[in-house]
Amino acid sequence: MEKEDSSVFINDEGARYRLEEMISNEKVHGIVRGLADDISNRYREAGSVHLVGLLKGSFVFMADLIRAISIPVTVDFMAVTSYLGTESTGEVKILKELNEPIHGLNVVIVEDIIDTGLTLSKTLALLETRAPADLKVCTLLDKIDRRKTPIDIEFNGIVIPDEFIVGYGIDYQQRHRELDRIDRVKFL
Repeated sequence: MEKEDSSVFINDEGARYRLEEMISNEKVHGIVRGLADDISNRYREAGSVHLVGLLKGSFVFMADLIRAISIPVTVDFMAVTSYLGTESTGEVKILKELNEPIHGLNVVIVEDIIDTGLTLSKTLALLETRAPADLKVCTLLDKIDRRKTPIDIEFNGIVIPDEFIVGYGIDYQQRHRELDRIDRVKFL
């Protein structure tokens, strides 16, 4: 990926695009703090919560989330995909399995963004077979207009329009994850 000037990028196919701020760093961190409070309150009596981050996109969100949760937290990561490039294949493939069993744990799946819900739905079904005490979903961003299967999202950060976004761990062709905010990708 080349960069034409300070505000125009060129993707791997040669298309030009700009980034426009959608959600500021301050707003992102406010959303994260709110979600952390909700998770802490939900599991306070249980005494702890086990977060499972879905890689790669959730890692920045997950890091900030665990620091903001006020009860003991354990973490693990899974990598699952149903995408080839930018298109969904409809089939879920596990790229990285959990390191530890989740039997009997209060588990919260942490997603950066939920759109169609197909990958997450199949991931939830798989994890249910492992008998956690509780299994909930936390997402920073929700593209509800793209939903193809119902998902019960216990901890929902913010609903966003069906736009292509990057930043705060979310990438476009493995770029822009480092942004401390959420930006729209605008093709020129």
